[in-house]
Amino acid sequence: MKLSSSITLGAALVACTSAQSQDFDAGVPTGVPVEGNYTGSLRPQIHFSPPQYFMNDPNGMFRAADGTYHLYYQYNPTDIVAGNQHWGHATSADLYHWTNQPIAIFPGAEGEGIFSGSAVIDVNNTSGFFPNQTNGVVAIYTLNTALEESQQIAYSFDGGYTFTKYADNPIISINSTQFRDPKVIWYAPTQSWVMVIAYAQEFTIGIYTSPNLKNWTHASNFSHEGLLGLQYECPNLVPIPMNGSTEPMYILQISINPGAPLGGSIAQYFPGTFNGTVFTAVDGAARIADFGKDNYAGQFFYGIPDNEPQISIAWASNWQYSQVVPTGPLEGWRSAMSLPRVNTLANISRIGYDLISVPYDLTPLYDSVLAQNKSLGNGTVLVDYSTLDSGALYFEANISNIPTANVTGTLNFTFTSSVTGESLRGGFFLGGDVPFFLNRGYIRGFDNPFFTDKFSTNSPISNGQFCLQGVIDRSILEVFLDGGERSATTTFFPEDDLDQLSISTAELTTNITVSVAVWGLKSAWASEENVNGTVIGNNTMPSNSTMRRSRIGMYGMA
Repeated sequence: MKLSSSITLGAALVACTSAQSQDFDAGVPTGVPVEGNYTGSLRPQIHFSPPQYFMNDPNGMFRAADGTYHLYYQYNPTDIVAGNQHWGHATSADLYHWTNQPIAIFPGAEGEGIFSGSAVIDVNNTSGFFPNQTNGVVAIYTLNTALEESQQIAYSFDGGYTFTKYADNPIISINSTQFRDPKVIWYAPTQSWVMVIAYAQEFTIGIYTSPNLKNWTHASNFSHEGLLGLQYECPNLVPIPMNGSTEPMYILQISINPGAPLGGSIAQYFPGTFNGTVFTAVDGAARIADFGKDNYAGQFFYGIPDNEPQISIAWASNWQYSQVVPTGPLEGWRSAMSLPRVNTLANISRIGYDLISVPYDLTPLYDSVLAQNKSLGNGTVLVDYSTLDSGALYFEANISNIPTANVTGTLNFTFTSSVTGESLRGGFFLGGDVPFFLNRGYIRGFDNPFFTDKFSTNSPISNGQFCLQGVIDRSILEVFLDGGERSATTTFFPEDDLDQLSISTAELTTNITVSVAVWGLKSAWASEENVNGTVIGNNTMPSNSTMRRSRIGMYGMA
């Protein structure tokens, strides 16, 4: 994570404010969560967003032995722009219903930032921090100062709720201001920890190994591959199943910012093999994980078995405009996370080794079927969801019996505001090079030269079928094509609620069949709101959670 140079004005204002304050964290709670109101008309109801203020990269994600998912995130608890970076924290049993927890890791002094990183469960006590337990958590993060970005660790005795900083930090220091975002995994064949980390402006990912999370040895580099942009950031190395194969595969995901084809931030991935010290990509192609503009710095959960589909969450924004979107002044928060996604590899395209990403099980959110037509033909399905409290929908359309030649037809969807007439549109052309498009240009609540309004991809038809799945959640839309072979994340900020949906088909070749279904989704936050609409979060913390910031910012004795 690096604060983007394209938005430094807001960060500079934060720095000036901090310099004039005796306590850079004045008013930030310790031991209790930051409270938030989730009732705003732009506030997502099934995507995670912070209780207040500014959030960016997901950090330290892991699944505990009891099935609890832990999400940490880059968090400024003092302003609606980036700066004064902490690790916010939330937990969930199903990846949708989140409980806000107290801030997990604080900077220790003014001018420090707890930048992006990861967390692992040290089951075998390799670190020596946990002689009497198997659920000790170690966070590995970048400490950012004006002089250096160094790698540090903190350890948790209570399963990841409170942390103590290691007395002998830093664990890696190379006297660089562009060295960040460590992601650590356990590599069982060599019984060692493996770290991937960005030498950001050298376009290099370093690979380090360690027996104990404290002492690290540089093993190899992965350099100058794919899209370079201005810098590499937020690398992930993760084992991932290959559909139809028992071949052990990994992907190395690298985020770049700026330098995306559409501008600003983007993530790319490289399939390959890993032997404990060296990652070898199958080729040098830049494979893009999401064809929208609001999916960056994604991270995979630690604690998912190697032979299972891997679960990821990304930041649903873009550094070109993340610090000026209207949710800040209107509702007091900025940025949401993507839907949790389940990921595998498959040989689908001519290039091969495609990342397949679909939403994690939405079952806990299903409310009611709002529309269903199993034989639409050339026609239209209209849905008025103005009475749906969450404003969140899941929709899908399946096209079958598509011939191999002389194909015509379109499938389009439009979300509209019955008050303002604004609309969000998308669609698929069955002929030609089978393009799919999204268009947020008819939404009027946010105007910015970098807020690109149109996106497209191509979705070649296989086996005579095409499938569209989508989730809309007040101010964020995610679509998944052909079972997750392609996906896109896009944010939008209407002047009034979108509350009407139209799904239509036209000029379909004879014998093509279309089925459509729309489900309302329940708010994941409503059950946590008090009578004032405020989400308090978890106030029942372990006894050591009342530790003051001054102690949290100091070092432990281990």
